Amino acid sequence: MKFSRFSTALIVAMSLLGVPVNAQDKKDPWAEAQTVTLNGGDMKEVGTAKLLQIPNGVLVRLALSKATPGPHAFHVHAVGKCEGPEFTTAGGHFNPMSKKHGLRSAEGSHTGDLPNVIVSDSGAVTIETVIPHVTLTAGDHTLADADGSALVLHAGADDYTTDPTGNAGGRMACGVVAPPQAAK
Repeated sequence: MKFSRFSTALIVAMSLLGVPVNAQDKKDPWAEAQTVTLNGGDMKEVGTAKLLQIPNGVLVRLALSKATPGPHAFHVHAVGKCEGPEFTTAGGHFNPMSKKHGLRSAEGSHTGDLPNVIVSDSGAVTIETVIPHVTLTAGDHTLADADGSALVLHAGADDYTTDPTGNAGGRMACGVVAPPQAAK
């Protein structure tokens, strides 16, 4: 019985996100996703993120395999540059609408503010989250503009209120969301 409820909920969620749910549609929607490699300060891979354009934003599937256990803030930063070990080249949070930081902010949050990620003792976790009202194509709120953007995992958890960074600590991993390649 639990499997049936879970399956139904998953199908409803996928259809709301614009992901095909017809069993006859064998096309894997993730096959067209952009893959972003997240590297730690030592520039060794800690995991990947797949980004998929959906009707109301970008669906992110983050799969970490070698991250530090515990809670970590996960943000989109404004510049697609990940020079370690501190990744300050990624700039501040992606914030095209000039909001305050924090998912709990009464004034709205940065577009790049995402839920915390809790990494298991094994260093692995896979989560999916939606970045609403953004695109991977041209537009006012594109993650893939001329200088791209970056996905950043922080050392600590985001408190969801403290402006501008959520008191999340240093940047421990970073991956570039690249602008689209010019047509050949």
